[in-house]
Amino acid sequence: MIFSQTKKLNNGVEIPMLGLGVFLMPEQGVTLEAVRYALRVGYRHLDTASIYENEGEVGEGIKQSGVLREEIFLTTKLWNDDMRKGRAEAAFEESLKRLGTDYVDLYLLHWPVAGKFIESWKVLESLYKQKRIRAIGVSNFHKHHMEALLKEAEIVPAVNQIERHPLLSQKELIEYCTHQGIAVEAYSPLGSTGAPILSEETVVELARKYDRTPAQIVLKWNIEQGVIVIPKSTHKERILSNGQLDFMLRGEDIKMLDALNENKRIMADPENFNF
Repeated sequence: MIFSQTKKLNNGVEIPMLGLGVFLMPEQGVTLEAVRYALRVGYRHLDTASIYENEGEVGEGIKQSGVLREEIFLTTKLWNDDMRKGRAEAAFEESLKRLGTDYVDLYLLHWPVAGKFIESWKVLESLYKQKRIRAIGVSNFHKHHMEALLKEAEIVPAVNQIERHPLLSQKELIEYCTHQGIAVEAYSPLGSTGAPILSEETVVELARKYDRTPAQIVLKWNIEQGVIVIPKSTHKERILSNGQLDFMLRGEDIKMLDALNENKRIMADPENFNF
């Protein structure tokens, strides 16, 4: 049984706490098969982006899954170059076309592009008012980016999607977002390929204690703190396993995982990115 708990966003829209992320998934049928399989076993939340260059296969996977579009929570993102070129609306239309849908459930500003994220946000607000997007949000925004946006925004972002795992807990940012009514979503919740998180001694010990996989322990650590997770996998057994989260961590075990924080980024730093 796939974990199906949802979280209510600040506009009343319900988002599944667990989704399938497709970052760095190739096309050639790999993304399509992962999406189709995830939907068939019970996932109802998919997260892609225009820069991933796999929106077409995500759309085709949805179509082939047999699951109704309105039962799926679909997220995509506005890429940095499109913000810089003032192409927010055109890029959105292109994403819809590739995805084969006439709306998305969540549309995010992918990175806080200096001098451009506020004007891009205005376009997202307009598309939201046209009911072409069910919720709008941001990704990789630190507190000062959020403060600058909120001074100009008419609509408070529903979500801030950030890198978050036990080595980078981002507690202060999460507290700030929560205070503002903004849900937090963790990308790379298991680290990335070759990341040491799943072999951390504490994680391995807890996996033994609960008779679960290290990945399940780390995903549940996020969810029990109210953080949405979008783990990526192209392997059917891992997609299925990552969704089997019907257990609870004890408070002291959550604290043990909290103690692993090193403020260690695996992905790019929102304060200093060059793309």
